Amino acid sequence: MNMSDAQDRPLILVVDDTPDNLTLMSELLQELYRVKVANSGERAMKIALTAMPDLILLDIMMPDADGYEVARRLKSNPRTHAIPIVFLTSRSSIEDEQRGFELGAVDYIVKPISPPLVLARVKTHLTLKAAADFLRDKNEFLEREVEKRTSENTAIQNVTIQVVTSLAETRDQETGHHIRRTQSYVRLIAARLSQTVRYRSTLTASAIATMYRSAPLHDIGKVGIPDHILLKPGKLTVEEFEIMKTHTRVGCAAIERAEEQLGMEVDFLKTAKQIALSHHERWDGTGYPQGLQGDEIPLAARVMAVADVYDALVSTRVYKEAMAHTDALRLITSGSGSHFDPEVVEAFLAVESDVQDIAERFKDHLQSQSARDQQPEPVRTAHLKTVH
Repeated sequence: MNMSDAQDRPLILVVDDTPDNLTLMSELLQELYRVKVANSGERAMKIALTAMPDLILLDIMMPDADGYEVARRLKSNPRTHAIPIVFLTSRSSIEDEQRGFELGAVDYIVKPISPPLVLARVKTHLTLKAAADFLRDKNEFLEREVEKRTSENTAIQNVTIQVVTSLAETRDQETGHHIRRTQSYVRLIAARLSQTVRYRSTLTASAIATMYRSAPLHDIGKVGIPDHILLKPGKLTVEEFEIMKTHTRVGCAAIERAEEQLGMEVDFLKTAKQIALSHHERWDGTGYPQGLQGDEIPLAARVMAVADVYDALVSTRVYKEAMAHTDALRLITSGSGSHFDPEVVEAFLAVESDVQDIAERFKDHLQSQSARDQQPEPVRTAHLKTVH
């Protein structure tokens, strides 16, 4: 047998404090396997951790650490836990055998040994280990592949959202970092709500992440609003405002079409539809487009409503100056129970300092244009008008 063939053979560690027993087992096994020997439990542990044998034949009665202690330590160590242990001992009581199996041994052979029996059992356990190793490696490979594909799909979804929302922003450039800020507010509010008894079981980490990823699509329907309305510097007429309000249905319909083409429901698209359609609904039922009231309004949309209005209040626009954070808090609070879900407002107020930090960190830097500064506040910022 050449050297490479020898290295491919399974490695067996024989542990016994009696030299004659070590010699006997080595001679029996070395024709078929690579063999290492240890004359103590401590020595056995060192070899097991470095050489990583495929099988361990372990005596029980040894002076420093008996076989039971060695087995316990091997099974408690993640590196050696999967190595099969066969007790090879002169202790033949049922209690000894039972204890060996309780410690994780795969077999128990009583001395004096029968060479054919030992060889047969060694072969059996090596075959079982090879099968277990294959299945474990296969499972780990599949888990890595699933994780990789999931990560890739998430990345694709995130990029798609960013591309689509960026296209929308090119038509309404006044919003600046509005999308980035609002989705961060949404995550903060939802995380706070998840600590309440009512939402503890539903607002999981996954649900909050889905809400965060869906939030940028809340105004995607504005791509369907004509430029002369969307970009109008002055006050909208009643008719124009009615057209502006349709962006909620346009956005929801666009996401629905994407879902139909995909041929399956995706959690973040379902949440995105809820936000796009219902983030202008009001708690008291006077919002649009459906006039939903209270808990009829999806939670994600209720959270977005607060985030969206706050950001509009504290942000500079060419037609208005930014409102102070404290004044915005006062208006949000005054809208609790009428415009906004009271529980969402309470959660918002609990994290308002973090919200303010985000507003400052991603502040827009718009320069006022005197011609537009003279115009009255546009009705298209309907969420502001309803709070005032």
